Amino acid sequence: MFLAGAYFGAYFKGDMMNLTYAKAPLAIKAVETLSTLQKRFVTKLDALCDIEKPFEPVTWGRDGGMHGGGTRFVASDERVFDRASVNFSQVHYDDMPEKKLSSATAISTIIHPRNPHVPSMHMHISWTEMRDGKGYWRVMADLNPSIINADEKASFDAMLKEAAGRHYELGSTQGDKYFNIAALERTRGVSHFYLEGFSSDDTEADALFAQSFGEAVIDRYIEIITNAMQRRTAITTDDEQQQLAYHTLYLFQVLTLDRGTTSGLMVHSQNDVGILGSIPSHIDVALLRSWRERLSRPQDALLDAIVDALGTESICEVNEAVKVRLALAVREHYKTYPEALSLQASGFTTPPTVQNHK
Repeated sequence: MFLAGAYFGAYFKGDMMNLTYAKAPLAIKAVETLSTLQKRFVTKLDALCDIEKPFEPVTWGRDGGMHGGGTRFVASDERVFDRASVNFSQVHYDDMPEKKLSSATAISTIIHPRNPHVPSMHMHISWTEMRDGKGYWRVMADLNPSIINADEKASFDAMLKEAAGRHYELGSTQGDKYFNIAALERTRGVSHFYLEGFSSDDTEADALFAQSFGEAVIDRYIEIITNAMQRRTAITTDDEQQQLAYHTLYLFQVLTLDRGTTSGLMVHSQNDVGILGSIPSHIDVALLRSWRERLSRPQDALLDAIVDALGTESICEVNEAVKVRLALAVREHYKTYPEALSLQASGFTTPPTVQNHK
């Protein structure tokens, strides 16, 4: 049997938190599949050209590890990465049969390279299992360049089409819908794929699809950014400004629309820094504030709270203290305006993630 603790133990120096994992066979398989993807990605990122410092592991536990937890690997080489985090987690309720949700297992990763000419990438693959043993996969990937390169978009699109096979049309259409920012009349990123509630009668085939899709995304992204880092080294002030503007857009989408982020923050407050690991390092507060007039009630109030959490500097560094304040702002907003959860991004179906934890 695959042991998640043994896998993580190889990466930790000293003591690690004693995390428990779900006992259901499909949940055990999900741990194996998704933690293996995490290891694959971290290994390849560590091997990138000229990287001096390896990704560093950070562990967290849900209820002290009693109900799972996870490990995120965080970039420490600031010459190469603005922010980068590769997260694996599993939350379970094996000892709480009253919960509708049995377990949720996920890899969620965002890479923001330092060089504005090297695109960011987000990938999320998760298995959600209900108390009755039924479950579904959530499979998504999107390429997020600050400065668009047509060849890289075409390469990522081609990979998605090949990796997804017959699921490509649905996934790409749902992806375009999910990452649309209607208020700004644009999308986050240039290449999108999103399957929600993916399941069939063949659970083994579904798990293999999730694994092979994740491998393809990782390998193609490593290929794209390795080439970009080697060939596009000249950076202008205008390039840096375009990156700052795009990073601001990224924060806007994540904190006002992203259903997965909001759900994670609403379910518990034990991993706020990890959940907001996708946020880039610096944000143009004035640009962010300028989008307020495009939002309807009550989301304009959410943006006000986000701006307040960022502080008084015109260019805000999003450190861990700021992430904690941002998490609190989002959480308090949806407690005050629970109806606003319906305004979150979705594909063609809306997953009942938050309420199924109750």
